[in-house]
Amino acid sequence: MDKFRVVLNIANKQSNLGFGLLALMTAGGEQIFSTVVFSCPCNELNFIYGLMFLLVPGLALLLLGYILNKKTWMLLTGLCQGQAKLCSCKWLRAAVTVVFQINITALVAPFTWIAVALLNGNYYECLMTGSKIRPVQHLCQRNNSKVPCENLHRFPCRDASVLQTDREDVLVALKAQSQILGWLLIAFVMLSSVLLTCLARCSSPISYLQLMFWRAYAQEEGELIESYTAKNAKELAQRNLQSFFSQETAQPILTPSNKDWEKISSLYKFSTKGQFYSTLHRYVETREECNDGMMRMASIASSKSADDHPAVLQFVDDCTIAV
Repeated sequence: MDKFRVVLNIANKQSNLGFGLLALMTAGGEQIFSTVVFSCPCNELNFIYGLMFLLVPGLALLLLGYILNKKTWMLLTGLCQGQAKLCSCKWLRAAVTVVFQINITALVAPFTWIAVALLNGNYYECLMTGSKIRPVQHLCQRNNSKVPCENLHRFPCRDASVLQTDREDVLVALKAQSQILGWLLIAFVMLSSVLLTCLARCSSPISYLQLMFWRAYAQEEGELIESYTAKNAKELAQRNLQSFFSQETAQPILTPSNKDWEKISSLYKFSTKGQFYSTLHRYVETREECNDGMMRMASIASSKSADDHPAVLQFVDDCTIAV
């Protein structure tokens, strides 16, 4: 799982390279499964057994992609507590964008697994020889087989009761069908990827070079957030432990408030008006503007008592003047 997390992180940072590595790792895993683990039972369980190996690992990879994606938890954490956000059209638009990005990343591994499995053909042969659909039955009869089609489930295995030529003819036809489906799936995924990329770039509010800068900034900020969080959490833990064992008053360490954490953890959609590259960037810039505005408010109203302007201070604290 750690290796999968590393590749998924690369996919989030460098989409083309990361998706390629993720696809190669999934394809290698499928080859190992197909060679070492998979063994068609050659009985009435053929259909279920082949279907499980074809789809269930893909479903597991999809769920793993959701679990290991940081954006999933950024979107879900505290969602049930923020009922007001769910009614905001701006938040909903940003949430739809994030969900779409999460799905694009998470679907790479499942589609790769299914496509490689179809190209290999072993799972498809097993499940189709266990099915009772007419095309497969017709395929068996078309080869003038003397073996009744009720024994079709024995074809994936080396069985002396099945003629070798009849078995090979049916399996070759099934493998051809499987590979055709695999190539169609690959073509569909690649075409969809190209169309979505073109649509996203066409509707981009910024130029290509600025988009490259934004991606570089997001990557650096993400790495630095992890290092800064670990460093400051370690300092706070060391201070608390030292204070506990020495039974001395702890030295004050400034940490962001819950409201500040919520501001930099919220969903963000780039806007050319503010030209902020993340919620952290927006928080830092607007916080400075709020501090300047607070000082100006205080200097103008210095002759009034504090009870005369609590609402104005709340207005400045919320940074609504910078929005």
